[in-house]
Amino acid sequence: MNFNQLNGATSENRGFQLQENRPPPYAPQQEIYPSLPQATPSYVAFAPKPVNTHQTTATAVPQNTAEKKGIKRCPWKRILCASICVALVLVVLTLLLWYFLYYQCALGKSCRYSGKCLRSSQWCDGVRDCAHGEDESQCCKNIEIPSVLDTQTVHLLCLAKWYSLHFTVRLHGSNFVLESFSSHNQSWVPVCGDRWDDNYGKAVCELMGYKRQDYVTYSRTNAGSLASRGFMKLKPESDHKLQIHLQLFYSPICKESSVGLRCMDCGESVASPSSRIVGGTEASNGVWPWQVSLQISGHICGGSIISPYWIVSAAHCFQKYSVPSMWTVYSGDISLFRMSWDGGNKIDKIISHEKYDSETNDNDIALLKLKTPLTFSRTVKPVCLPNVGMQYSDGHPAWITGWGALQPSGPLPDRLNQAEVTIYSREDCNKQAILNGAVTESMICAGKLNGGVDSCQGDSGGPLVVREADLWWLVGDTSWGIGCALKNKPGVYGNVTHFLDWIYWQMQND
Repeated sequence: MNFNQLNGATSENRGFQLQENRPPPYAPQQEIYPSLPQATPSYVAFAPKPVNTHQTTATAVPQNTAEKKGIKRCPWKRILCASICVALVLVVLTLLLWYFLYYQCALGKSCRYSGKCLRSSQWCDGVRDCAHGEDESQCCKNIEIPSVLDTQTVHLLCLAKWYSLHFTVRLHGSNFVLESFSSHNQSWVPVCGDRWDDNYGKAVCELMGYKRQDYVTYSRTNAGSLASRGFMKLKPESDHKLQIHLQLFYSPICKESSVGLRCMDCGESVASPSSRIVGGTEASNGVWPWQVSLQISGHICGGSIISPYWIVSAAHCFQKYSVPSMWTVYSGDISLFRMSWDGGNKIDKIISHEKYDSETNDNDIALLKLKTPLTFSRTVKPVCLPNVGMQYSDGHPAWITGWGALQPSGPLPDRLNQAEVTIYSREDCNKQAILNGAVTESMICAGKLNGGVDSCQGDSGGPLVVREADLWWLVGDTSWGIGCALKNKPGVYGNVTHFLDWIYWQMQND
């Protein structure tokens, strides 16, 4: 893992250390203004025709046609024409310059007053990146947002307003209750099963970023206390080919049960892990089918399968080597040696969180898009992304897996190892004697305060999972820690629940 010094302690979980030199992030800028040739007017002198001295009768000298008509030819017309041509060229160049320096940036967007160029993801993300704050000031214009709404709901409303993606559906709890945002009472409410079918289910899953071919099914489920807020129901004239949020209306009652929606067949394992924990034990094939090895001429980091195309890992794994073609994803076995027999899967795209901070390890998460989809099998399956409302309190058991070192600075094992850990509250982890305030909202803390069980170098990006409702859920990606398995120094993981909006947003945009 990638760790920084904290309170004078040196991190041992460094992830990987290859060459230190990096190419510059941007190529040198080319000259924008080409050197233009200047047109020079050409002046021609007209001489009178010589007089024939042999003629006895005087012959008139022919006059210039213009002069015969009383019009004097002036060079200012040529000057004016040349000036107009030069002006037109300058206008074209100015437009081209504006296009490349402003409009191209506007595809990402630029600050109105300073001209600072921002990525699209930096607009309406809750952080003022423009000096005058224009990147955040208009996000919720014309949207009435009561102060009682939580930050996540406000963020979703802003996204819907600015990006017109109608990001107004989500899944809640371990029974996958489908919720939609109701403008009637300004809250999230369950979707009623009246007139619902698989066609609507596929449309919603696709809206969230899943592929239609990965859709599993919908079910009738009990919304429990969520039903106290009312329901969103399909209109009688609704059509699954139209945008789903436009076809829902608020109703205080529902004849059918609520909709439970499975967009991906996830979280299933062929066997249970061993409960014997010392520092960790070797895993069996098929117990952790979502675990992958990310390699550059050997294992570097871990990752978790969430769909045939998508892998969740840690952003710090790709800071030095962010070129997708350098990496290969291996899956389907607990042995690195046996996996090397297969060609693996190449990565098409690496999406590190745009606000990842290498100093604090804040927002340490990345998504990998594969060039070709994984073929699911007994030993290759996705883990479930946690749904809204799934919170894991202090003391909840969890499991970590990886091919990381079994002791600080030790060699990497050939076989996948597993260990059971305990999730601790952020408040406890931030105590001075433990991690001294270094655990942010984007992180989750887990391990053993007595020491002896932890992730280590080479485990970076790998999964932290919990079991609930007979399914395995991805709650963290291995991020950082102080040493390996030290007393009062639990490991720190990216908080996947915190990143749900970001994950679905990236999947949708792709």
